[in-house]
Amino acid sequence: MKKLLIILLVVGAFSCKQAKKEAAETEVGMTEAAKPEVKLYAFSGGTVNANMLELFSQDTTYTGQSKEFADAFYVIVHPKGTLMWDAGLPESLVGLPEPFTSPDGAFTVSRKDSVANQLASIDMTVDDIDFIALSHTHFDHIGHANVFAGSTWLVQEKEYDFVTSEDNQKNNPDIYNSIKDLTKVKKINGDYDVFGDGSVVMKFMPGHTPGHQVLYLDMAEHGPLMLSGDMYHFYENREYRRVPIFNYDVALTKKSMGEFEAFAEEKGAKVYLQHSKEDFEKLPQAPNYLQ
Repeated sequence: MKKLLIILLVVGAFSCKQAKKEAAETEVGMTEAAKPEVKLYAFSGGTVNANMLELFSQDTTYTGQSKEFADAFYVIVHPKGTLMWDAGLPESLVGLPEPFTSPDGAFTVSRKDSVANQLASIDMTVDDIDFIALSHTHFDHIGHANVFAGSTWLVQEKEYDFVTSEDNQKNNPDIYNSIKDLTKVKKINGDYDVFGDGSVVMKFMPGHTPGHQVLYLDMAEHGPLMLSGDMYHFYENREYRRVPIFNYDVALTKKSMGEFEAFAEEKGAKVYLQHSKEDFEKLPQAPNYLQ
């Protein structure tokens, strides 16, 4: 009788453990099944030649070197809406007979096509974009922003105050004029879950500018990924955590770099450097998409 009781207890414990395991597996399966269908379209917002690569380090590492950068922007399609991330170079470059070089000779830039034409390749128009968000407000990320005056601008409050300040309007009028038509503004402070389900999250990572941010996506098939903004411009800077001389705050940048890497590791996220030609070419080019 005693042996029978022990056997029944063992069997009961095993059955309970098995039931818990099956319940957990079912819960995981339901979570996976519940993931929203998010699509990521990658577009070229032009090309940037950094003629003075030494600008991208606090030391003399890159003196005398140059590098060609991609200048991507993205459209994220979610069941609850559509987000444009970054806005490429100015559309005034489209149609120029040759690339434009800045007066100081630091950058040579070009852009082949307008955002309206590019959106048409995925059967969308400007009016289909519900939200626009910029990693930050430098010239190579805000080019066609004003085209989306009907969209809601999701912007860190610190970045908004920075770009609309009297000082910036006076000293960087081209930058200010590129965003001044965005009057539907939602100011945010810190991380922001765009659609409320964890699939599209803007992560506050200041330093490059006061309100610099990166984008985290949890894709159903690809898995988690991060779009870097200008956290790093190319892989050597990521490896050695080098900071451009034009960053707003070096110490804050390095702090954000640490947080960026910790978050990417925690989520198992694949990182795409937005200015890396290699990373841009890894992504399906519109009208194809990642999901």
